[in-house]
Amino acid sequence: MAKTGKAVVVREHGGGVSVEEVTVESPGPGEVMVKIEACGVCASDAAALSGKMPLPPPLILGHEGCGIIEELGEGIADLEVGDKVLMSFIPQCGCCRFCADGEGQLCDDHAKVYFTLPDGTTRAKDGAGNPLFIFSGCGCMAQYTTVVRNSVVKIDSDLPSDKACLVACGVLTGVGAALNTAKVKAGSTAAVFGVGGIGLNVVQGCAIAGAEKIIAVDLEDKKLEMAQQFGATHTVNPNNGDPVAQIHEITGGGSDYAFECIGLGPVVLQAFAATRKGGHAVVVGVSAPTEMVPIPAIALTTQEKHLSGSWFGSGVPRRDYPRLLNLYRSNRLKLDELVTNTYSVDDAQQAFDDLKAGLNARGVILFD
Repeated sequence: MAKTGKAVVVREHGGGVSVEEVTVESPGPGEVMVKIEACGVCASDAAALSGKMPLPPPLILGHEGCGIIEELGEGIADLEVGDKVLMSFIPQCGCCRFCADGEGQLCDDHAKVYFTLPDGTTRAKDGAGNPLFIFSGCGCMAQYTTVVRNSVVKIDSDLPSDKACLVACGVLTGVGAALNTAKVKAGSTAAVFGVGGIGLNVVQGCAIAGAEKIIAVDLEDKKLEMAQQFGATHTVNPNNGDPVAQIHEITGGGSDYAFECIGLGPVVLQAFAATRKGGHAVVVGVSAPTEMVPIPAIALTTQEKHLSGSWFGSGVPRRDYPRLLNLYRSNRLKLDELVTNTYSVDDAQQAFDDLKAGLNARGVILFD
């Protein structure tokens, strides 16, 4: 049956969020309803709020969620009501050429769920009965959401939702960039440009891989101090001099790997320049469509440098969520330390204000 609860809604780009009572319809065939317990506040949500990510309002935010299956639609045989699940903002159909090749993060279904379910509709309505779009096919910054089966992954019921939810975006995106995309080697050197929520997870991904030197680069000393808690061995503040030159000095000629975690063309160029001959620069940050990067083509040939992107940490949620959560259980992956503040849904605007001010590694909205 339909459920009514609070949700965080974008009504106009560039404004604040609106906390509203919304109604979520029961799941149809191949769909599930989830009662959300916790949802991370991600820079991607902020981009949808500001309009940098041009998704149409009215839009329910949220894609980094954890909750409990409330209701099952027809044809769902591998889940039960009461199962704890993490959201996946890329549904990963399992059938397209990318899923078949183990590149589920590039699944063709993702283009169908930027702001609706794959069929182009949503199950959410506002108080006046008008349909609401849902961010990334999830819309899980809400007490209830109805999504397709492939947008959820079952996890162990004893895991804390306010920590586990972070795996559904920030952690897999960052740690996966190090482990899955770059395949960082033990004893190597790495530089991470931008150590916000994603960059911190790249840092700890490099640490898990056994990198010998991990250089955190950021304009804010507070973030650099935090990066050291997650495994950074060196810090560089560009306010104190050319970061590329400093990285070359620390590593003796350039880092083996460099990660751009901001989404700015000039910083991508810095990351590329910071790597050694044969080095690998990975772009993790999501940039505006107008951002361009003037890479010197000769370096690709004569220095055999590599430049690649990493989307969702090159991750496969059904494979990577359990792996990451097992690392958390064994105290090798820091999740507790990432949650710097929690908020009630009524305080959602404060959560976004704090994100913009750079106060949190991750803020998490908790639902009753």
